[in-house]
Amino acid sequence: MTLTNRLSAFFLGFLGLVLVGFSVSVFFLVRNHLYRQVDDRLEAALNVLVAAVEVRRDAVEWEPEERRLHLGRGAAGAEIIWLVRDGAGRFVDGSQPLSDSLLSEMAKAFATDQEAAKRLDLQDSSWQVGQRHVQPADGVARDAGSLVAPEADDNAKRFAALVLTAGVPLLSVEATLGKLGWALAAVSAGIWFFAFLVGRGVCRRALLPVHRMAESARTLDVTDRRQRLPVSASADELEDLARAFNNLIDRLQESFERQRRFTGDVSHQLRTPLAVILGQIEVALRRDRPMEEYQRVLTTVHDKALCLRKVVESLLYLARADHETRLPDMERLDLKTWLTAHLQTWSEHERAADLRVECKGDGPFQIMAQSVLLGELVNILLDNAVKWSPPESPITLQLGRDAQELTLRIIDQGYGIAGEQLPHVFEPFVRAAGTRQHGVEGAGLGLSIAKRLAEAFGGSLDVASQLGRGSCFTLRLRANNPQIAQIQKAETRMA
Repeated sequence: MTLTNRLSAFFLGFLGLVLVGFSVSVFFLVRNHLYRQVDDRLEAALNVLVAAVEVRRDAVEWEPEERRLHLGRGAAGAEIIWLVRDGAGRFVDGSQPLSDSLLSEMAKAFATDQEAAKRLDLQDSSWQVGQRHVQPADGVARDAGSLVAPEADDNAKRFAALVLTAGVPLLSVEATLGKLGWALAAVSAGIWFFAFLVGRGVCRRALLPVHRMAESARTLDVTDRRQRLPVSASADELEDLARAFNNLIDRLQESFERQRRFTGDVSHQLRTPLAVILGQIEVALRRDRPMEEYQRVLTTVHDKALCLRKVVESLLYLARADHETRLPDMERLDLKTWLTAHLQTWSEHERAADLRVECKGDGPFQIMAQSVLLGELVNILLDNAVKWSPPESPITLQLGRDAQELTLRIIDQGYGIAGEQLPHVFEPFVRAAGTRQHGVEGAGLGLSIAKRLAEAFGGSLDVASQLGRGSCFTLRLRANNPQIAQIQKAETRMA
């Protein structure tokens, strides 16, 4: 099921529930209103009938000749019918014309002691019927069937009690409700169908960029580096999605290009020492040579083999996945004490006198690291500073604290790095300009390994340099001082 169909189904289902709920609510509100009008009209008709009865102390009097009833018409133009019976249920008076069968049905519908309105089916149609009981003022019970004798010159009929019944036909109300129901159903169906057409079109139009991106993704050619997904200028999430995918493709392409360059550089770096080794061996095997010549060849082969092994080991380290370079077995070290001890391994180096240590700030300078790999990292930076600075120029190891981090800066007064080369310093096989001019040897892998080690320790390695003014490599490592951690937690709770 496509996304367009799912969105359309959800939207139309929700709209259908809303329309059904609205239509049912409107129908029942109108229904209650119409029936309330019928009840009000029926109540008014019964009040008129009661007003036409004269209640005396010992009887009730009905004067049909002098008291003409004008009950009007019922709800929606329906005419009201009424019926007057005595206490025994005998017919006294009623609306004209009034069929005997209808009178009989109305008479049977109510018990003589019931006054509540009810809905009845009379002559195959619905009626709202109600009745009232009228008794003498003194409230003395009499024979309900006996007539009270009229006074002299009095033509009015007197009764022991009267039962007044009125009815309003519901045919017009039911017809109105039927029309209303069909109208609501038709309007709701029309709205739903219109929403179906419009909503589906809107969904298709809204998701058209996704369809175009999918089609473009299917036709992307790996050999064409300029192809990208189309970006719609809609300033919405779809545009952001397309740009994110294009950025991902850019990063993947950059990674592929870097991998391609890395592969080419690896081939070159491995080919050079192998060519030298094979060349020296082939020259030595052409004819018999003195022992000193063989020793020279073997020395050259040994040096190139050591260089080749170093390159291979560096490549194997750089080829590891990130999770394989994590260092789980780290220990707490005091960086100042460790650095002083580590520099003792450089005491026999020809530039040992140029190394200087500076400490800014009070200790302790505790970190979590592996001593051996941390030494390898510092050795790489020191070796780089030694190679790229002239003899007898100072190389400063500056230890300090920066917020929650410890910093180790290795500063030389060497040849420096050009500004355009700084972003590529930590890339494999990248070597600064003037390498041959200054006689600097190497494969260009040391700084890449150093940065990888710094990240494995949870820190970072940065460089700042100016051509002809030296370089400064800054190693940042997280401090691991329990006292400082407790103080920071206390300050956080107080804040």
